[in-house]
Amino acid sequence: MHRHGYKGRKFGRERDQRSALINGLVVALFENGSITTTLTRAKEIRRYAEKLITHAKKGDLAARRLVIARLNSQKIGSYLVDVIAPQVTRDSGYLRIERAGFRKGDNAEMGTISFVDEIKRELEPAKTEKIEKKVEKKAEKPAVKAKATEEKK
Repeated sequence: MHRHGYKGRKFGRERDQRSALINGLVVALFENGSITTTLTRAKEIRRYAEKLITHAKKGDLAARRLVIARLNSQKIGSYLVDVIAPQVTRDSGYLRIERAGFRKGDNAEMGTISFVDEIKRELEPAKTEKIEKKVEKKAEKPAVKAKATEEKK
């Protein structure tokens, strides 16, 4: 059988299970900064993660929505666009895979995938202040509506 046009690894799973596995690993990578998994899984998720980082570096609304849709997580998608992407200075090759020995149970080759550049894990102070102001405004609005209804009575 020819191999033309068949992209990606199958991992012995059906399409929906495979996409859920990759999605979960990519979300874990962005949450933690690095993860240890089998070498073939690490090589496969690097393809998806680097494309998402490239989209996130654009920073516009369309790119933000695309990243959130692909990750199925608004929290991690926003974190990628707001925190991780601005810190990445490269044009490509954002992730590195290092071999991490063999798994004890089935002797599968393990690999650690992580960012090449140092990524600070917390929000910048200016962005933290903006988020706090938004939360305060949302908290004030119900109080204003309650006062308005009391005045009408």
